Amino acid sequence: MKGSELIAEALIQEDIPYVFGICGHGNVGMLDALYDRRDKITLISPRHEQTAGHMADAYFRIAHKPVATLTSCGPGSANLVMPLACAQADSSTFLALTANVPTSQYNRGPFQESYHHNQADYPSVVRTYVKRSFQPSRVDMLPTALRQAIPLMTSGRPGPVNLDIPYNVFEENDDVALPAPRRAGTSRWGAAPEDVSTVTDLLLNAERPALFISHGVTLSEAGAELTALVDLLGLPVVMSPNGMGTLDMAHPLSLGFIGRNGTWPANQTGRHCDVLMSLGARFDDRSASSWVPGYSWNMPPTRLVQVDIDPGEIGRNYDPEIGIVADVRTFLRQLLAELEQRGNGPAARDRTAAWREDIAGWKVEWDAHIRPHLGTDTAPMRPERLVTDVQRLMPEDGILVCDAGAHHNWFMQYWCARRPQRMLNSWGFSAMGFGTSGALGAKLAAPDSACIAVVGDGSFTMTPHVLCTAVEYDIPVVWVIWNNYAWGAIRDLQLGAFHGREIGTSFHAGSSGEPYNPDFGAMARSCGVDGVKVSCSSDFCDALEQAIAANKPAVIDVEVDADVRPTSVGTWELPPLPHPEPAFGQAWRPG
Repeated sequence: MKGSELIAEALIQEDIPYVFGICGHGNVGMLDALYDRRDKITLISPRHEQTAGHMADAYFRIAHKPVATLTSCGPGSANLVMPLACAQADSSTFLALTANVPTSQYNRGPFQESYHHNQADYPSVVRTYVKRSFQPSRVDMLPTALRQAIPLMTSGRPGPVNLDIPYNVFEENDDVALPAPRRAGTSRWGAAPEDVSTVTDLLLNAERPALFISHGVTLSEAGAELTALVDLLGLPVVMSPNGMGTLDMAHPLSLGFIGRNGTWPANQTGRHCDVLMSLGARFDDRSASSWVPGYSWNMPPTRLVQVDIDPGEIGRNYDPEIGIVADVRTFLRQLLAELEQRGNGPAARDRTAAWREDIAGWKVEWDAHIRPHLGTDTAPMRPERLVTDVQRLMPEDGILVCDAGAHHNWFMQYWCARRPQRMLNSWGFSAMGFGTSGALGAKLAAPDSACIAVVGDGSFTMTPHVLCTAVEYDIPVVWVIWNNYAWGAIRDLQLGAFHGREIGTSFHAGSSGEPYNPDFGAMARSCGVDGVKVSCSSDFCDALEQAIAANKPAVIDVEVDADVRPTSVGTWELPPLPHPEPAFGQAWRPG
């Protein structure tokens, strides 16, 4: 076998359906092997390596099955760094096949070699952003590298893995066998029985218990177990965006996102709970109000139970009373079994009835604050109305893919995810382009579900070539462009923290100072994609409804009121700048 043939067969054997990649002189040998096996594995070639990586990342977030990317040496693989970082930060994964220069030319500075510190040194470029980088320099090294690399992607906490391959290894032959298929089920370890018993005691004796859920619940596919625990004990649930939908957010005990741009009930619950059990959550700064006591959490005195599959996250930002390294679904099944054996779940639920009444009151207060503008008809559109209309028209199994930007703050605060793996966010790395590009991979992972990408005007202009890929491969994504003529989130930060001294964050046409953006609808039509520009709510609803029904690639350019900002209910600190106070409610510290 040639090295490239071995790699192609290994991908097929592992049921990897797609390679998202772009040609280059360094990977033509691999392309040739994929040509021979195109009946078993599909190559999709977007117009930029960044898009290939985001597509692979989003595909995994929907299907929970990894795919591969293919890039050439030098700039091709350098363009993959950002999506690798994005996937790693959010515990997503793909297999990054990167080409490198031939081994016979190592350290001679051939075309596109990085050699200043080590020969063919791409692995050093990505080491921060992958679980592991392998660089087999002979064909007979490939079986071991593949056997180790492929299961590593999804074992424990998922993360991207790099296989960096010199050009000659694609083309050279050796008498080698395929690696054995990976073994399933290696990530489902549970907690020690005595720890399960301790956590059960804490929950049953709490007066104001709460759950905090994040991506670990989604990755573990623990929605059914989570819902059973919530219903059994009457536990309120706050969440980060990557956990949304694992508990149907229409559930009366689902309180939404916690943090600066979260909801009032979620932050109040975080401030006042006496026992908190976190499931697969990192307590990052945006979901913890930058760890400033009293704004989202009070730990201590709140007693923390932290459950995570990654031991490195236990106690990173708050000291837990008990930290448990376990798969979330396995742990929840253990906990439910312990509660069933004891049989005192109903009594515990009755004891916390007053706590749930407090939460119900906070929900009424919050609803009264946000409801007046949900149906407001204006031009340009109010942000709340746009989110509401997308929610109303989105099919229940539809996929929302958000990019980074001001619009994401609104969707975090207002979106009601009904199912898991149906709201995708670039959360940890906040990579612009993730939503614009990743929507293509999300749609390929769930071809029968409508896929709507809500993206900022800034992020869309970073990766507009996605339109070409949608036409070339018939991928019917609807892009809703949140057009506020600015890097809106950063402009608002300037206006708030630097006394209105705005520079470099608004889009203007030359010396006229008029707001400027290209006509995104016309841009779309030039690529063969349906495209319209709208400003008012009634036009937007009609355009979105038609785009979903048509099941074709479409762009809806929506002018959004840039002067309406989401209500802050927590805080976000950028030291040494002082942290702002909430616009609704106030911080609370015990005593």
